[in-house]
Amino acid sequence: MEELWSKAQTKQQIIDRSGTKFNSGIDMDLAMRDAETRLQSGGGLLGKGGLSIGNILGNSANEDGAQASIAMNVNVFLWRGALETISFMPLNSADQIGGTIITDWYSTPGNNNERCKLNIFITGKNLKTENLKVTSFCQEFKNQMWVNKKIDNKNNIKIENAILNKAKKLRIQSS
Repeated sequence: MEELWSKAQTKQQIIDRSGTKFNSGIDMDLAMRDAETRLQSGGGLLGKGGLSIGNILGNSANEDGAQASIAMNVNVFLWRGALETISFMPLNSADQIGGTIITDWYSTPGNNNERCKLNIFITGKNLKTENLKVTSFCQEFKNQMWVNKKIDNKNNIKIENAILNKAKKLRIQSS
């Protein structure tokens, strides 16, 4: 990690060298967090320590649902809560290790002239509000083309709250 920091003069250079898939032009903080995680773990799935029997046998969740497994770097209850909350929407991609869920465009059966999609980022192992970020995108079909609509951030917060409530219920059910 120190070697990378000593060679790089800017955050963008650090992000470029880390191999992160996040676009720094869209969310520099998310790209930096992912870059630092990749660099601290050695950049691979198993990290610098590799695979051990302890990692396999010690696969249990703590009281906040943080996993001790190699496959889950985010809170299991936030992850499952997010997937269950948006289960009616088609998924474009879901990366359990990186904590990203991206839906495809979705229109309600009664309104085919409007469509929305979601990007959900789960960034930590604890069941906390700050470890969840929802960004929505909506478009309206006008003049034979899709036009972006202004997004009310209150709607993103409502979706985050629905996911958090579902995650809390899942945590209680697992106790």
